[in-house]
Amino acid sequence: MGIRDLLSEVANTYDRNAGSTRDVKGQKVLRGVASRTDLALPPGFRAKGRGGQTTPAATPWIGIFDEHGEGDPKKGLYLAYIFSADLKNVSLTLQQGVTWLEDRLGKGVAREVHLRRHAARLRRAVKRQDRQGWADEPELRDKAARPRAYEAASVIAKSYDTAALPSDVTLMEDLLVAIESLRRAEEADRVWWMSDDADALEMSFEPGGHAHPVADPLAHFKPKNSGEYVAQIKAHQQVKQRSHEKLIEDFGIYIKKRGYAPITLGQHPKDLVLRRPGAEVEPGEEWLIEAKVVRNGNPTTAVREAIGQLYEYRHFLYQRQAEPFLIGLFSEEIGAYAPYLEEQGIASIWRDDEGWGGSPKARGWGMASE
Repeated sequence: MGIRDLLSEVANTYDRNAGSTRDVKGQKVLRGVASRTDLALPPGFRAKGRGGQTTPAATPWIGIFDEHGEGDPKKGLYLAYIFSADLKNVSLTLQQGVTWLEDRLGKGVAREVHLRRHAARLRRAVKRQDRQGWADEPELRDKAARPRAYEAASVIAKSYDTAALPSDVTLMEDLLVAIESLRRAEEADRVWWMSDDADALEMSFEPGGHAHPVADPLAHFKPKNSGEYVAQIKAHQQVKQRSHEKLIEDFGIYIKKRGYAPITLGQHPKDLVLRRPGAEVEPGEEWLIEAKVVRNGNPTTAVREAIGQLYEYRHFLYQRQAEPFLIGLFSEEIGAYAPYLEEQGIASIWRDDEGWGGSPKARGWGMASE
């Protein structure tokens, strides 16, 4: 069992005309989602099904919530698989909470206008342009207030035919994209609510594409904008640096000189992969890199996050190909964490005064100074 089987089960058992009591099969499936252990969700995420309470929902849905995040289906941002009213489609969508607006704007057009306006702001942060197959809104095919609000509240959406659902691997790849979009949107949402500037959500744009080794080692290396940008926060300006993108950009230019092809295009949500230029990808001949900025001289958080994401991406994104070598890329030296990472099968590379230092594995690959 997995996400695919769950979505199929809901589509085949839910009946809005059968009522909302616990003995109704479709309702029982949805209520049982929270206790399921077979969904293989990314660490830190949980699922919960919704089919209505006293009145069956026109469009049942399954929420995917970050246990440590701020997701609130009534007010905050969250992810959900929402079924169309005819159950022929289910859409993975990044949603805004809609219930909290009822007291202020009612349940009609005013609420929908507000939701669509804010969805457009957030869409600039998640860069939907990069993601082939993603739309702005799902088509729920019901004229009731709640389904119309769900459509208006959608930031991005990926729809599937319930009669021909993709594999669990594909569903998980899309879910990882949605999770990354959720994180970007939450950050942008916080900036917007604190800002008096309508342009506070300007984000860099990375053109889409497919990554294959080519003659030019930098042909598929397009790091995001690393320049400073200004965010308006209340009555003052804050100048911020995209040091994460700058780290990737500088390392990519450096590693090309070491005989590797750095690739970012078509690799989302991965930060960077390395391959040998001009060669086919053989087993063990891809390096997966997760870049982290060390804050305040303390590498603990950066190392923990790098481990989690490297393991997560290797598990979910390499099921159909050979496992990659793993590398944590850091903005400064990580001290005792370097041998610790080596014990976990992860090499480490960091920026230092002389260029790029690295762990024994990294030096063995010729990626860091001796």
